[in-house]
Amino acid sequence: MSATPPPAPPDLRRAVVAKVSRRLIPFMGLLYFVNYLDRTNIGFAKLTMSEDLGLTATMFGLASGLFFVGYLLLEVPSNLALHRFGARRWIARIMITWGIVASAMAFVPDATWLYILRTLLGVAEAGFFPGMILYLTYWLPQAERTRMTGLFLLAIPISSVVGSPLSGLIMQHADGLFGLAGWRMMFLIEGLPAILLAFVTWFYLTDRPADAAWLEPDERRWLQATLDAEAEATQSRHHWPLRKSLTDPRIWGLSFIYFAAVYGLYALSFFLPTIVAGFSEMFDTKFSLVQTGLIVAVPYAIASVAMVWWGHHSDRTKERVWHVALPLIVAGCATPVALYLQSPFAVMAVVTVTAIGIFCTLPVFWYLPTTFLTGASAAAGIALINSIGNSSGFFAPYITGYLKDSTGGFHAAMYVIGGVMALGGVLALILRAAPPPSAEVDSTEGAAPGRA
Repeated sequence: MSATPPPAPPDLRRAVVAKVSRRLIPFMGLLYFVNYLDRTNIGFAKLTMSEDLGLTATMFGLASGLFFVGYLLLEVPSNLALHRFGARRWIARIMITWGIVASAMAFVPDATWLYILRTLLGVAEAGFFPGMILYLTYWLPQAERTRMTGLFLLAIPISSVVGSPLSGLIMQHADGLFGLAGWRMMFLIEGLPAILLAFVTWFYLTDRPADAAWLEPDERRWLQATLDAEAEATQSRHHWPLRKSLTDPRIWGLSFIYFAAVYGLYALSFFLPTIVAGFSEMFDTKFSLVQTGLIVAVPYAIASVAMVWWGHHSDRTKERVWHVALPLIVAGCATPVALYLQSPFAVMAVVTVTAIGIFCTLPVFWYLPTTFLTGASAAAGIALINSIGNSSGFFAPYITGYLKDSTGGFHAAMYVIGGVMALGGVLALILRAAPPPSAEVDSTEGAAPGRA
């Protein structure tokens, strides 16, 4: 097979990409919306759950972070299973198990059971997000991948834009229903969609373009041939065997960059509701649970718009590394500034800048590893990057909670969050200057993988 993608009339390419994006991106975004909400709604539950279960900030941080223990251990084998058995079956299996565990969180009697179920939730969800990223490489040519990944990742801020007020509404108005506290009803209600969507996933997703009855025969042939040619070209240039994709320093460098971005993301997700609730003490304000949810949603709403624009800008300019490094450095530098502001509006403005920086980093970042990883190596490498990066999901809430308990405030924690993100941005620039994985030029960018 030729390593050169087959030529196609521009209208055919546009039509195929449009069909694929309309078919897959909204549905995948919905799945990730539910996934991210079930993973992070514990941050909103904390507002009343901590008193009921007797949790300190450190204990809450531990409960939040334990999700990532099982998640990290099973991420790579889960993604390899998806590559072998197909996305449709494996993603449906993941969703059923995580939905059951997420709903069971409604019935935890004490902190110990909260720890156990958060760990099991991570085991159940392992492989979902890297599986989604891998699945996009099965369907989207490289030229369109960053933009479409950005649209898929909109599910993260949208889950907070919609999920925070929704969680507040459930906690406030379903309190006492079936004899359960509001936070318990929130876990129960928000866990059920994953179970229902698992059955839809089984019938809706298609594993590969060659199997897509919803594409015309010439569209199937062109798309599959294009993706196969790009994969063969990448493999011939970089030839990353499975073992190398798990051990190469560049993969581990990308893992830390992602660690830095996700460190900020989860610190924001788990503790922003607490920070907003704390405005009552700092600035003599009073917000209901629903109002707190609406305030928490604002930075995510603005960041979602910025993320789409930034991904388009990266595709248009064909530049990647600065599009990762710059927003991460800006987010890192902005984070501690919030400590010295004297109004809730100013604090939320700086938090919004931080959110914009984090979310602008994510879609462009995921372009980088797919320029030199294919097949099983892509499955393993992407899973490893996501696994190491998401270990920050354990460290960020635990360290933030520990520093909050130890110092009586968020000052030390905010400096740590900002410093980690800024270092991640600097590392992206260092990797840009390092020798590429191979001497060949990346035909999709006109530069070696990882370079601008």
